[in-house]
Amino acid sequence: MPAPASTSPANPPRAWQRMLSGRRLDLLDPSPLDVEIEDIAHGLSRVARWNGQTSGSNSFSVAEHSLLVERLLVLAAPKTPPRWQLAALLHDAPEYVIGDLISPFKAMVGGDYKALENRLLAAVHTRFGLPVDIPQTAAKAIKRADQAAAWFEATQLAGFSIPEAKQHFSPPALKGSPEITLSPLAPEEAKTAFIERFTALSAAAGLDAR
Repeated sequence: MPAPASTSPANPPRAWQRMLSGRRLDLLDPSPLDVEIEDIAHGLSRVARWNGQTSGSNSFSVAEHSLLVERLLVLAAPKTPPRWQLAALLHDAPEYVIGDLISPFKAMVGGDYKALENRLLAAVHTRFGLPVDIPQTAAKAIKRADQAAAWFEATQLAGFSIPEAKQHFSPPALKGSPEITLSPLAPEEAKTAFIERFTALSAAAGLDAR
């Protein structure tokens, strides 16, 4: 068995991940130049929400969750500008590198995890022409859509009863009471849907995101 690599100051531990695009993303100092939408879509379509503890033949991926959040944002606020819809689609983009930690574990990890997540999200926003800090009104609307998505996922896929879900999530109040039915997709389908929505929103926002 080979000896573990040295982690002395002269030989620090590897802090980058090679992507299928060939990019090498430094987690500690991520460059927007190393961010590609194909890598994000590929990774998110294979990262499972709820640690994979969901019903169905496929996991419910972060890519699908992101599409759901963007959809719920528009249902709640139809006049949301396309650039903030795009921010909603990309709100969990860092998870293509660091995975989806469930909320109880994030609370245990604390600030270091959040700082890493924020650096990665800043690089993603810069790469695709969004401000690092989006307006508070848009950020709060995306957060509400994220919480609404968690409600639907919990009650339809993750085994929560309605009374139990009410203890942890706020039931969403959507205009027109739209039908929201979740059906986990195969990874390639989720990846394709994510890229297609990204492309449409980028064009609508007038952003040269490729």
